[in-house]
Amino acid sequence: MKTVLLIDDEQRMLDLLSLYLSPYGYKCIKKVSGNDGIQFLEKEDVDIVILDVMMPDMDGWTTCKKIRDFSNVPIIMLTARSAKEDIVKGLKTGADDYLSKPFNEQELLARIEAVIRRISGHKNEERHITFKGLTLNKSTFELRYLNEGITLTPKEFALLELFLNYPNKVFSREHLLTTLWGLRAETEDRTIDSHIRNIREKLRHARFPVDKHLKTVWGVGYKWSSDAY
Repeated sequence: MKTVLLIDDEQRMLDLLSLYLSPYGYKCIKKVSGNDGIQFLEKEDVDIVILDVMMPDMDGWTTCKKIRDFSNVPIIMLTARSAKEDIVKGLKTGADDYLSKPFNEQELLARIEAVIRRISGHKNEERHITFKGLTLNKSTFELRYLNEGITLTPKEFALLELFLNYPNKVFSREHLLTTLWGLRAETEDRTIDSHIRNIREKLRHARFPVDKHLKTVWGVGYKWSSDAY
């Protein structure tokens, strides 16, 4: 069963989307605001997001952009606005597809299936992340530097994968704790520091120049710099 996150400020539309999708084996999670949807995605995985554009407080474009700061989950924007400029704006903020209201059940299903199929194909091609001789294999959970194996714990592996997927992005300790542990920063603020220290030690031992790339941003958190030489 695939999970769909529905984000729309109208309960009627949430219920209608769920009514369309549930008979086809989709588990529907309903959220009535962009903030609620983002908070859910920071803790849980879904297969696709159906996101309304015209919402109060935080519109769909802003919500999509914020989701893209930490997730590559497929997003289809659903809206009554069909102007070309709006469609282009949605795609530029990171949406994978755009469906205008009114829509029918079969078109919605076809769009969802096409996006999931396309993204799944890309994931199969992107099981390896490489960076200056460092190779992270997401299928086998192996890390190598110049063919030398480096043993990481699951959390260390997940941290390094996040950094490599989003080079030059600054991650706060709170964001890392919430994303990888589901904890709030005040619970164990130094948990992240300990794992970062272990990653650095292991990469140094393998002679990878980790100090040029895994940077501490004082008072904030950490980032992976791809600009170092």
